[in-house]
This record gives sequence, C-alpha cells and structure tokens, in this order.
Amino acid sequence: MLNILFIVLGLVLLILGGNWLLKAAVAMSLKLNIPKIVIGMTVVSFATSAPELIVSVNAALEGFPDLALGNVVGSNIANLGLVLAITVILGSIEVRKSFYTTDWPVMMLASLLFFGFIYFDGELQRYEGLVMVVVLFVFLVYLLRFQKTAVLDELPEDDVPLPLYKMLLFLGLGGLGLWGGSELLIKGAVGMATFYGVSERVIAVTVVSIGTSIPELAASVIAVIKKEKAISLGNLIGSNIFNLLAVLGITSMISTIKVLDQRLLTNDIFWMLGISFSILPLVFLPKGLRLGWRDGLLLLAIYVLFVYLTIT
Repeated sequence: MLNILFIVLGLVLLILGGNWLLKAAVAMSLKLNIPKIVIGMTVVSFATSAPELIVSVNAALEGFPDLALGNVVGSNIANLGLVLAITVILGSIEVRKSFYTTDWPVMMLASLLFFGFIYFDGELQRYEGLVMVVVLFVFLVYLLRFQKTAVLDELPEDDVPLPLYKMLLFLGLGGLGLWGGSELLIKGAVGMATFYGVSERVIAVTVVSIGTSIPELAASVIAVIKKEKAISLGNLIGSNIFNLLAVLGITSMISTIKVLDQRLLTNDIFWMLGISFSILPLVFLPKGLRLGWRDGLLLLAIYVLFVYLTIT
C-alpha cells in the first residue's frame, strides 16, 4: 500500500515539475532569443535527465552497476518507444531539418560511442567517461553557437516573458519536482518489483527506466498540449544524448562501471541501438519530416515487445 502511495505522489510531482520546467524553458528562449529546440535539448533535457544521473551515480557507488547501466539503456529505449510514441499518438509532430542534420546523428554517435566503449571489455572506464563528457560539451557549444535558426511557434500568444527571479524559481521548482517525483516513483516501483522477486537488471531496464522516463513523458505531453512541439521532440532526443554522455560519463568518472548481467550487452544494448536508428526512417516514411499516430503505435508495439521479452 505504501509503495502505491509513493507511485501516486511521484506522478503528481512529476507532472507539476514538467509544467514548471516548460514555463521556465519558454521564458528563457524568449529572454535569450535562442530557438526553443535548443532550449529543449539543453535546459529541459538536463533537468529531466537528473533522475537518471542520481539513480546511476548512487547505484554505481553502492555496488549495483547493472542498475546504473540498465537504468540508462532502459530509459533511452523508453524515451523513444514509450514517451515519443505517446507524444505523437496525442498529436503529430512536424520534424525540423535540424533533426537529421544534427540531433539524430549526435544521438547515434553517442549510442555508438557508448557501445564501442562497453561492448568489448564489459567496462566503462574513467577515461572513457571523460571522453563522453567532452563530446557532450562540444555538442552543446555547437548548439548554442550555430543552431540559432528560427523555429516556427505554433502558439505565440502563449509565450509569456517572465522576470528573471520567476524564471529561476520555475526552473528550480521544476527540477526539484522532477527529481523528488522520480525518487518517490522509483522507491515505490522498485519496492513492488522486489516484492515479486524480479532480478536487478530486469528492474533496471523496465521499472526503474520507466520511472526515470516519466519526467520526459510529463514534459513532452505538456509541451504537446501547449503546442510547444519543438520542445517535446528536442527534449527527447536531448535526453537520450544526456543520458549516455552526461549520466554514464559522469557516473563512470566517479566509479568504473562493470557489467555483471551479460544480457545487458547481448540483448538490451541492441534494442537501444535499433530503436534509436528506427526513428530516422519513421520520420521520412510515409510522409517526409513528420511523425504521426501510426509511427507512435509502431514504436509502442516495439516497446511492449521489448518489455515482454525482458520479463519472460
């Protein structure tokens, strides 16, 4: 009963946090005259990746490397197979040119870099973590310096400039709401999963990863409802990049991560690469630069199959 209460409270905090964070992100893009897609891929992505960072660092330090790795791999699969699926089922997304010129290629580069570092020796070393963080830094500098093209605003009257103190307050409250909500949700979900005797890796790539992906879902659904779709897509791609380069990069710099359950390398990591790659053809087929409800249903079906095969 207590675990169910943790889950409900966690969801409420996550929805509130997503709303506050979105307000701050929109206000920041107005104040700094930065495209919303860039704000979505930096500020929002970092705040919604904070739960993964906290969970992974704690798990690695406490001697649960599979929880640290499974959390990130599972979250990246959930971000595209669950969060993006639900987002585009609720409302189709017109995809910007920057998706295939910058965002998707960087996500695939981050995915392949992680694969190359961990697949052959089953370890993520400190120096490899440093390389990942440096790649992230270079990407962010590129975004902020060169990707300043205008993004079409579908509902400009909804853009309310905020004074700096309010913007920082919403940013802080949003980050705290997402972090606190995720903590409660994970505590409740892991408590329930442990009660039923499920393994650490299975908990990580299903229950924990879904829990830590709820912030992305909350932020993206709210963005779609408010017609801020540039933020919702940028947020998801950005979160996957942050999960790999920042979360695993920082975690492995603190403590070397060693794979215990080999199914992370023989199964889960290939699901992550596969679903990440599949977004590109889905964006171009059948209509160019668009994700619709059919794409959402396909992604959701892939995710359900992944969860089913992981649990059974």
